[in-house]
Amino acid sequence: MKILISADMEGATGVTWPADVLPGTPQWERCRSMFTSDVNAAVLGFFDGGADEVLINEAHWTMRNLLLERLDERAEMLTGRHKPLSMVEGVQHGDIDGIAFIGYHAGAGDEGVLAHTYLANSITGVWLNGVRASEGFLNAHVVAEYGVPVVLVTGDDVACQDALGYAPEARKVAVKDHVSRYAAVCRTPARTAADIRAAAKEATALAVRHEPAAAGPHRMELEFDAEHLAMAATVVPGVERTGERRIGYAEPTMYAAIRTFKAVTTIVSAAVEEQYG
Repeated sequence: MKILISADMEGATGVTWPADVLPGTPQWERCRSMFTSDVNAAVLGFFDGGADEVLINEAHWTMRNLLLERLDERAEMLTGRHKPLSMVEGVQHGDIDGIAFIGYHAGAGDEGVLAHTYLANSITGVWLNGVRASEGFLNAHVVAEYGVPVVLVTGDDVACQDALGYAPEARKVAVKDHVSRYAAVCRTPARTAADIRAAAKEATALAVRHEPAAAGPHRMELEFDAEHLAMAATVVPGVERTGERRIGYAEPTMYAAIRTFKAVTTIVSAAVEEQYG
């Protein structure tokens, strides 16, 4: 049995502030340890539950945040950027039985600690087939196309509530309770590590591949905080403006939809000029 862990940082233990997740800051250095603790707890739990292999895919920012030297030696880690499936890279090779979303968060436009969808700002909403979509929602639809179930989700309480909509049977661990976008009631790393390890052990039983989800088409829509970003996004083939600050496109599969989404977010990021957005 092989488990894939998609590891994001905004939903990690102790994280509440932009500097906590911004590479290079003193707070990021401090929070890397707690992020690594969450991920390693999941690794230990999956091996406790009978997994044979665990692959960790770094999914935050530069995708170079976790402390490899602190991970259980049985795990392997995929680190670095520019991966075909980004946050769920590795699921497409046909050997993954279940996936865990560790350190996940709510989506753009929703409540939740550091809530966003792919871009820290600029995007105010994302919809997949008419449903407002978080990163977890989008990634769950991608992995479903490969017959891989989401078995564990960790993050703040809002992220866990969000996961009920895309992975109702998955085990969920709230490592903190949302108070505002930049504040939360946090559990200690020792406590969250124990909770995550126990949940991962239980979640291993859910790692059973199923029939791949039916192909689309899938309709994606994005809304931005400035009109010029919608205009910039239309450089991507197939992307059309559907409103003053909104664009949309359709793709036959979620594989294609998420790759187009990545292209749009890359173009939009390049169209943002410092503080003026």
